[in-house]
Amino acid sequence: MREASRTTRQRLADRLREEVKTASSLAREFEVTANTALTHVEHVARSLDSGDEELLVAPPECEDCGFTEFDDLVNRPSRCPECKSEAVSEPAFKIE
Repeated sequence: MREASRTTRQRLADRLREEVKTASSLAREFEVTANTALTHVEHVARSLDSGDEELLVAPPECEDCGFTEFDDLVNRPSRCPECKSEAVSEPAFKIE
């Protein structure tokens, strides 16, 4: 299938099969907002439910204290609940 005839979600899913990506890197690559990229990732995850593939999520992590037990694994928190640092990495996604 030609690249131009594939939907953004199809192309995004293909990209996540190739390598680990964050919402902001997907947003830059597909020229959408980070929130739109997250919406696409969530939809792609739902569409994988019936197949052999799954969406893997590397949770956000505090770069200062290493905290990873955030309540929401998909969205980037504004700061760490343990040390209050704002140096929190984005969650990353991969389809395997």
